Amino acid sequence: MSVLARLFKIGQAEANSVVDNLEDPIRMTEQGIRDLKRDLQAAIQSLGEIRALVISLDRQKSEAQGEAQSAEKKAMALLAGAEKGDIDKAQAEQLAMKMLDKKKTADASVARYTADYSTQKAMAEKLQAQVDGLEQQIKTFENELVTLKARSKTADSMKKINKQLAGVDPSGTLAMLERMKQKVNEDEATAQAYGEIAGRPSSTDEVDKLLASSSTSAPSEDLLALKKKMGLIQ
Repeated sequence: MSVLARLFKIGQAEANSVVDNLEDPIRMTEQGIRDLKRDLQAAIQSLGEIRALVISLDRQKSEAQGEAQSAEKKAMALLAGAEKGDIDKAQAEQLAMKMLDKKKTADASVARYTADYSTQKAMAEKLQAQVDGLEQQIKTFENELVTLKARSKTADSMKKINKQLAGVDPSGTLAMLERMKQKVNEDEATAQAYGEIAGRPSSTDEVDKLLASSSTSAPSEDLLALKKKMGLIQ
């Protein structure tokens, strides 16, 4: 018997496609296990009834065997009594024949009960094997359900993570990172340029320095006039 066919009551050829379309495999599996347990209870009840019938048939067979043996013993006793002269021979033989008829009827009952007993006992053994198999199957499904729940939980978490990752644009993210990298490079270059400029004297400083130098080295007009008056220069 197919596991899936037993759980979901479908043909083996359709089992895989149906399972693929299940919205809640955990709940369906739990329902399948409950169905199996109901089947198990029904099978156990039937097994109990068959066992009771087997016991009854065995008892009836034993009773019929006892009746047959008793009838035969009585017939033998009647014939023995007639042989000794204790009982009228004709009457003894007549009663003995009735006992033999009773034995024949009892023997027929023994044969019938024996056949029915064998049939019902075989059915009980077969049903017992089915009950044992069903119990083992339920245990297996219950163990698989624990694993299935764990796998389902993991799959659900992975699905959520992958769904979140699927919403992220990798190319857009890479482009943004490249722009940020370029911006940092530009900021670093700008900072370096400002540093170099800060280390150099400004044009105003150079002019002031030159004027100061010219002012220091050139003679004043008073000095030139004095030198000209003294005839030191023309």
